[in-house]
Amino acid sequence: MLEMSLTAGAAAGIVRQFWNCSLVQMDTKNAIRALGALAQDTRLAIFRMLVERGPEGLAAGAIAEALDLPASSLSFHLAQLGHSGLVTQRRESRSLIYSVDFDAMGKLMGYLTENCCGGGPAACLPVARPSTKPSKTRKSA
Repeated sequence: MLEMSLTAGAAAGIVRQFWNCSLVQMDTKNAIRALGALAQDTRLAIFRMLVERGPEGLAAGAIAEALDLPASSLSFHLAQLGHSGLVTQRRESRSLIYSVDFDAMGKLMGYLTENCCGGGPAACLPVARPSTKPSKTRKSA
């Protein structure tokens, strides 16, 4: 096994780069708003679906169909995610496309891991790895 010795500053930089975190920090108020939006099962499922989809996002109708949600419920949940700053919306022709604001997600991850491992974030790197497990957000037909 390869071992490396890193300064705390270098390790923090690696963690920021790993999570694609901006150097601009998220404040507590915005972190609470973002975490509050994710603290609901439907919104968390929507968010995870959009993360999986990537920057191209998904149309509202595709999200509703995949999660078997009525349009009014989906609209409410997407509005909450939008107000949190974690999800953006754009219009393509007659469709509204929703996608994750990956910069905001990175800032939230940076906020949550800012003082990881008592200032030694290199110890967190093996733990702070994105999952390679298949997503379970979609319902099978």
